[in-house]
Amino acid sequence: MNIIRNSIRTLVFLLLLVLGGVDVNAQAWSAKLDETIRFYQPTDVGAVIVGTKKSVYAVDGATGDVLWRRKDATLDENEIAPVPGTDLVLLSFEKDKRTRIEAIDILSGDPIWQSEKLKGAVMQMAVDIDGNLLAVVLARDAKGKASSGLKRKPMVHVLDLSTGDEIWKHELGSDIEMMPTSWSENEDVGFTLDNYHPPMFISGRLYLFYEGATSFEARNGKERTREKYKVNEGGLALTEAAPVGDEAFIYTSGRGHVRAISRDSGEVEWEAKDIGMTPELVLAGRVIYARTGGQFTRLKDGETVERGPYGVSAIDSRTGKVLWRYKGADKGITNIVLPDAGTIVIADRDDVISVDTANGKRRSHAPHKIKGAAFALLNERNEVVIGGREEIAAFDHASGRSVWRAKYSPPGRGLLRTIAAVAARAASVYFRYGGVATTAFRGVQIARGLSSLSSSLSWSGLAGRSSFSNLQALATNSARSYVTNRFRAFGVASRMRPNLPNIAVRERLTRRPSVNIEERLLDRLDPARQLERLSRFLWHRERLAALRGDRMYFYTDLKGVDGNGLAGVNIHTGATDRAVRIKDLDERFVTDEVVGILFSASGNRLLGYSVASGSSKFSLPQPENATTVAATQ
Repeated sequence: MNIIRNSIRTLVFLLLLVLGGVDVNAQAWSAKLDETIRFYQPTDVGAVIVGTKKSVYAVDGATGDVLWRRKDATLDENEIAPVPGTDLVLLSFEKDKRTRIEAIDILSGDPIWQSEKLKGAVMQMAVDIDGNLLAVVLARDAKGKASSGLKRKPMVHVLDLSTGDEIWKHELGSDIEMMPTSWSENEDVGFTLDNYHPPMFISGRLYLFYEGATSFEARNGKERTREKYKVNEGGLALTEAAPVGDEAFIYTSGRGHVRAISRDSGEVEWEAKDIGMTPELVLAGRVIYARTGGQFTRLKDGETVERGPYGVSAIDSRTGKVLWRYKGADKGITNIVLPDAGTIVIADRDDVISVDTANGKRRSHAPHKIKGAAFALLNERNEVVIGGREEIAAFDHASGRSVWRAKYSPPGRGLLRTIAAVAARAASVYFRYGGVATTAFRGVQIARGLSSLSSSLSWSGLAGRSSFSNLQALATNSARSYVTNRFRAFGVASRMRPNLPNIAVRERLTRRPSVNIEERLLDRLDPARQLERLSRFLWHRERLAALRGDRMYFYTDLKGVDGNGLAGVNIHTGATDRAVRIKDLDERFVTDEVVGILFSASGNRLLGYSVASGSSKFSLPQPENATTVAATQ
């Protein structure tokens, strides 16, 4: 009977593909630049910053129009950093041991301020929008062989966000281990601080997480809290959790302990000891759930390794008392999801497991049959979705019953590291848009991060690095860095005011300093078109704050559609309803889901591919095990 039922489901699925088709989206635009593209990264306002061997460009992500070009600016990717919550991007120019950092308007290229007191490339940032503060973490000469174990002593500068004037600075007390941007064997590469959680402004203090946990008075730099412990245990990245908090405390992990730091005094209120390596903290009501063990990126070679012991501990958030410990995930562990107030769901190497939040007892477990299960999330049906590099499946959290499943193997054999990087990049398309932040804790009142408790935003290049292939780290940390509604414009976008006559707007938009900017698009548009373009960029930022990821992408052979590309699986239904056909996919590709464009580079061209619905329809072959998928049709 099951064979007949599955055969019928498969037939129905194939008929739907043939008759209805799947969106297979082709190239939307191509922007020809002056030299080979070295890097590109999207921004919150819809422009893509692109670096070539000769210049830095801003390209309109929706149309491919060049917004501006900065000639004679040869920069590496880690020398360009968008300031979160603003329309600014920082450019770091290092020459003869001298550094000049400019804050420029993303939309016009105009410099807003510059400083020659800041030395090195910008590694991470924190922004206090309401307090008008910018904290930048810089490191000098951050280049070397990937296997060299590069260490540097970063410098933290706190600046006036509007002017760039320095308020105070702090040098870390010791050299700390950094993370390569890629693991090339034969050439020097840039190094980053992506193996650490970025700084945060909280309750008038700046918190750093490089040598443990340290806090400073945000306005004068006076040190308030300091607990020093080794970060990145065993040469692994992000072995400690991103901090979470409530109105009273900030909760951090490190050295096998979980601790509560008072937001009023900055002092450690309590400490739960002997918890184990804790890469994830989830705060739900008065209980902290600490995940121990997981998958980590090894700094020396970029390989993903598993490290235990694996489990979950429940801790009273007011006293630090350990309420219970679950140690049944003895074959690896994914991140935590909470489908309801009484249930925690995780997966290990074999099973999807539900745990009772009242006592830590296992309620159910069922095999998931996903190779290399790396992450868990909840969809809008409150189903637990477990995923790996090649496969994703949904389960009923109460019974463990499989609901749907989709699998797409990477095309050909190729270079294993390249295939892994592309697969991780495809998955990060989802993570970048906060899918975990909005769906991991459905139905549970939960503190998803500290940004909701202050006006602070943090930035790190973690999700944007093409070399970062650890899906669990991307899933765990995307919820913490998801964009919010807080935004402040400093460039041409700040001149947008309601009810102003066009003549006043014309004067504001054409009054610019003389700088080495070419091909500026706004100079060629009439005032009405300028307003239209600027309004769209501001709309993009507002839309981004509300955007939720709906599809997980897999890099595969699009059989019957002439070539390789990305198959988009809807995480709510299991249907493969998108495909992006790309002959030679650049492993650095990124997307802008607001305008529905995927960006990829080929030589000196930046290419935009539509990932929006409504494109030409072709039949896409079923997933490799589509009998379960068909059950959702």
